[in-house]
Amino acid sequence: MKVSELKEKKLIHRPTQNFDLAGNRIYDVFEYNLPVKTNYDGNERDRILAKLIDSIPFFLIFYFIFGLSPILSALLLIPSVILFGSVTETVCGTTLGKRVFKIKVIDDSANNPAIFKSFLRNTLCLAVFYMLFADYIPPLNEILGIKHKETNFTMHMNNILCKTYIVKEYKLKEIKMLLKQSLM
Repeated sequence: MKVSELKEKKLIHRPTQNFDLAGNRIYDVFEYNLPVKTNYDGNERDRILAKLIDSIPFFLIFYFIFGLSPILSALLLIPSVILFGSVTETVCGTTLGKRVFKIKVIDDSANNPAIFKSFLRNTLCLAVFYMLFADYIPPLNEILGIKHKETNFTMHMNNILCKTYIVKEYKLKEIKMLLKQSLM
């Protein structure tokens, strides 16, 4: 069983037009098997801030210790953050910035991602940052001539393509428990 296949039972109470003898509304109860929600509200903001936190030490090292110009320091921090992030996500499941926000990166088996998968998702993050901050470029819909389709470049794109998930640390325990239960 994989994280993408996990389902959880949800009970939905829908009101009817009927009332019982005491005047209380009668509800119909429906049971659904819905996919387990791995993300959380505000995770995109947390992930952007985490990436910026990961970048600050590298900028400071290149600027103050090596005495490089701010532009060169900013350019060198990009591959440094990608490489360092890939290694730390593979070993620990998190980076310095993600640790601040108590979030972890997991693969479809709820383990730390492999080094290549982590490297790919960190590299794809560059494309996401580019799209987030390039407001003056026409939307991809117009460039490709796509009609009636929305291309939404978010911080989730790299996870979708790499089949990884960003979860809160407390949610990881719950996901691993659900995986263990599904194997029984």
